[in-house]
Amino acid sequence: MTSINPLSALNNLGEATASKAAIANDFDTFLTLLTTQLQNQNPLEPLDTNQFTQQLVQFSEVEQSIKQNENLESLMKLQAANAITNTVGYIGKTVELTGTSQPLLNGEANWPINAGADASNTIFTVSDSDGNIVYTETTDLAQGESTFTWNGKTSSGTDAPEGNYTLKVSATNSEGLGVNVDIASSGLVEGVDMSGSNLYLIVGGQKIKLEEVTSIRQ
Repeated sequence: MTSINPLSALNNLGEATASKAAIANDFDTFLTLLTTQLQNQNPLEPLDTNQFTQQLVQFSEVEQSIKQNENLESLMKLQAANAITNTVGYIGKTVELTGTSQPLLNGEANWPINAGADASNTIFTVSDSDGNIVYTETTDLAQGESTFTWNGKTSSGTDAPEGNYTLKVSATNSEGLGVNVDIASSGLVEGVDMSGSNLYLIVGGQKIKLEEVTSIRQ
């Protein structure tokens, strides 16, 4: 399904207005020409009825084009305003996101996870934005939804700097068979970025696309 970018819609309003003005000018020109033609027709050879009808049809088509352009512009304004209003409503709410990147803030990062089965051997690996492994933990994991919480300590016991970190999970059951573990991330929406051609949520200081949001909660 094709989506309409709300900010692009706003940016295109100027173009739509210019197009409408051009159509309106053509409309006025057509009306002037038609009126002049009627005023200066030869009384002995009046304008052919069929030809006059065709010109009236053209006149009507131009008028309809202007109305359609005005209606389209109104819809674009409404769609853009609704999209921005709805996005601003995310501010102050916690969202869950697709992907495995999560910001470390105030010494803590949390990843919602969902294990497809019980896993007796689960290795959690946290890496920094450069791909360097900073922390690993091995434990068991119960089937279902839970949260992996990292306290911001590296494997050597030092405090990791704030920033974005990625979680990787490798899990197997008691028989050594692999267990699927889905990972998501979550965070508080701090604001909305409307500086470019797309709308972004600001979560943990990072710009997040709306399509990456899987759930919202207070």
